[in-house]
Amino acid sequence: MKVFGEKIHNLPWENKPQGCREVVWRYSKNPIIKRNPILKGSRIFNSAIVPYKNEFVGIFRVDHKDGVPFLHSGRSTDGIQWHIEEEDIKWVDIDGKPFPVNYAYDPRLTKIDDSYYITFCTDDHGPTIGIGTTKDFKTFVRLPNAYVPFNRNGVLFPRKINGKYIMLNRPSDNGHTPFGDIFLSESFDMIHWGNHRYVMGTNKQNWWENLKIGAGPVPIETDAGWLLIYHGVTLTCNGYVYSFGGALLDIDNPDKVLYRGKYYLLTPEEDYETSGFVPNVVFPCTAICDVETGRLAIYYGAADSYIALAFAYIDEIIDFIRKNPN
Repeated sequence: MKVFGEKIHNLPWENKPQGCREVVWRYSKNPIIKRNPILKGSRIFNSAIVPYKNEFVGIFRVDHKDGVPFLHSGRSTDGIQWHIEEEDIKWVDIDGKPFPVNYAYDPRLTKIDDSYYITFCTDDHGPTIGIGTTKDFKTFVRLPNAYVPFNRNGVLFPRKINGKYIMLNRPSDNGHTPFGDIFLSESFDMIHWGNHRYVMGTNKQNWWENLKIGAGPVPIETDAGWLLIYHGVTLTCNGYVYSFGGALLDIDNPDKVLYRGKYYLLTPEEDYETSGFVPNVVFPCTAICDVETGRLAIYYGAADSYIALAFAYIDEIIDFIRKNPN
């Protein structure tokens, strides 16, 4: 299996436990970030991380003690122990003038060429996808919002495809969205988005994803296709349950699904996933792969309260998806 990307020799890693039969396994010291990480924050989860100058940087969702979510930056030497900035990100527009943000949550972080792009849910008379960019994680520039309300789960591909930026997204409503399918949009300039196309939707046969789905981490390019890890939601007598699974998209036409896994890769089982502010949630926002070893570190929000870490080999995930297709 050939994977395109970077060699990351300091990628967080823990070998698969003896006797484990799962494709994805949890870090034994989860959660890596617990409640109240900063003075004004009550919870931290659903956050985005990338390698940066032999270390790691992250854009973190922090729900403040007034209940409103904002984005904070953070740094780590090992990807496990984190320093989170006390103050939320202060955005400026392309002219350097302040650009206030009412709220921001569930970021994804993508390096394209020499810039890092942040996509997140924000407000424009309702939830929509905001876009920001930075080169140094000190100055954060806001670009125009990608869509009109209502939209969530904006996830950029890590390079242009056929000369265009590509973003996965999920049209929604103004509530908890009791539906949800993944679409794809294109842009020549990261400002004007169009040529929207359906990618895939819920699956009524697979109960773990029969209510709604949404794109998770930035897709990973392999010679088998783009590996997309996505979350799926079902509604039980005890409320919503968020799990995550995987699919392979065509390299040149990523609205075409090559394979889609029938079974989830991870579902809430541990106490920190089943008990919290919102119980029974595992929500992946980051997947970092070392191209040399094929090791994969997956960061996910747990119970809308913590950040947890899981591991896998990318070839095993792809093999699992291919052998257990819908």
